[in-house]
Amino acid sequence: MRLSMTVRKQFGAFTLAADFTVQGDRIGIFGASGCGKSTLVSMLAGLQQPDRGEIILDGDCLFSRTQRINLRPEQRRIAMVFQQHCLFPHLSVKHNLLFGFKRCTRKHRSINYDTLVSVLKLEGLLGRGVTKLSGGEKQRIALGRAILANPRLLLMDEPLSALDDSLRFQIIPYLKSVSEQFGIPYLFISHSLVEMRLVTDTVLLFDKGNLVEQTTSEELARKRMGQSPVGYINLLELSDMTERDGMCAYRWQGGELLLSLENRDIANGLFELSSKDIILFKRHPEAISARNLLECTVAGHFESGAKIGVELLCGEGRLVAEIVPEAARELDIQVGSTIHAACKASAFRRMAGGDSKAASG
Repeated sequence: MRLSMTVRKQFGAFTLAADFTVQGDRIGIFGASGCGKSTLVSMLAGLQQPDRGEIILDGDCLFSRTQRINLRPEQRRIAMVFQQHCLFPHLSVKHNLLFGFKRCTRKHRSINYDTLVSVLKLEGLLGRGVTKLSGGEKQRIALGRAILANPRLLLMDEPLSALDDSLRFQIIPYLKSVSEQFGIPYLFISHSLVEMRLVTDTVLLFDKGNLVEQTTSEELARKRMGQSPVGYINLLELSDMTERDGMCAYRWQGGELLLSLENRDIANGLFELSSKDIILFKRHPEAISARNLLECTVAGHFESGAKIGVELLCGEGRLVAEIVPEAARELDIQVGSTIHAACKASAFRRMAGGDSKAASG
């Protein structure tokens, strides 16, 4: 997917001005609330008209003020998933899913209904009304309805912000799988940097109505580490939990990590570990209270505000630790040098559970 937008829109004292060309299938639009993200995608979808400029998607002009082109929303073949699911309460799950499909011309019907239902795991919900479903189920149905409209591009306007953490991170794999399975590129709008890293590759960063940077989600996370109260969030897929000596032992990238016993019901899952919770030692400490002590190789380092991010290669896994420049000098941080990294068992936070211990056993 290749998208070019040179648009301007005025709302009282607020002005949205965007001029960019982006290419890829997993694009993020990131910024604080009120920065213009939703206005941008509304203009792309044809729900709002720019004051001036043009919008070109894969070589097709969707809007041009000078050429007097303004395709209707249905002509653009762009589907949207909103923060609120916007399902039709008088229709069953099945008929909600088929709403867009029935309005799609036959020549564009390339997505199989049964395949989509299987990918989103909706088989047991088809005959039910939507009013008695969970928030996560409703968002899966809203996503399915948008996909069955057979769009050329999917716009997702903060589709996870109304869900709690548990549901948010359950939905993310579905977002990625439908794009991969059906070859539909998407623009994902959010003010959550973790969501950006899990869902997108390229990110357009907006601030106060202006595009300030086009970057990758990983680079954005590193640049913002020094000013973030939570630091850089390491994302870890942990598996095969066993209980040992009052701890939960997980497999991670060919090694092992010990977590507190409150995770005993989770066999596999996605966890986060802040760069602030990793302590570095130049030599192996004689004794330490932290239950995880990893011998690592310094793979790189970077500046982020007043902090230094240290990229660590720990076996087959990678972590980013955060230190101040003085500590970097004292530790003699050099690429290729050996360093010991410690973190407490209580420092890990579960983001999404895979299989429960009972189910996996």
